[in-house]
Amino acid sequence: MAYWLFKSEPATWSWDQQVAAGETGTFWNGVRNHLAKKNLMAMQVGERGFFYHSNEGKAVVGVVEVIRPYYPDHTDETGRFGMVDVRAVEAMRIPVSLDAIKAEAALKDMVLVNNSRLSVQPVSADEWALVRAMGGMSGA
Repeated sequence: MAYWLFKSEPATWSWDQQVAAGETGTFWNGVRNHLAKKNLMAMQVGERGFFYHSNEGKAVVGVVEVIRPYYPDHTDETGRFGMVDVRAVEAMRIPVSLDAIKAEAALKDMVLVNNSRLSVQPVSADEWALVRAMGGMSGA
C-alpha cells in the first residue's frame, strides 16, 4: 500500500470541513502541478494519506482514505488535470507540526521537508509510521 500527504490551506478547505463531508467524502480538486497530478494518478482506492494544513498551522492534522481513483477535475478548464475523492478516517491525537517533522532526523528525506510546495506527495511506509507515532497514534 502506498501512502500520501494532501496539503490544504485551512481557509480554503480545512480538516473540520473534510470531517463534515462524512463517509461520502469529497473530491480533492484544484491540483495544477504535473508532479502532483502524477501522484494523484498513482493512487488506489483504500490508500491512506495525511491531511496537512499548509500556510496556517503547518501541521499534519488527520488521516484520509482514497475512495475514488483519479478522474477529470471539473474545475480545470484546460482538461489536463484530475482529482481523486477522499474521506476523513481519523484526526491526529496530537497535530504534528512541520517544525517537529524537520527536527526528526529520520524524516530528513521526506518530500514535505525537501519540496514543501508540492500539494500532493508520496510518503514512505517508514515516514508514515513515524509521523503517526509522533501524533500519538499506533498502527497503520
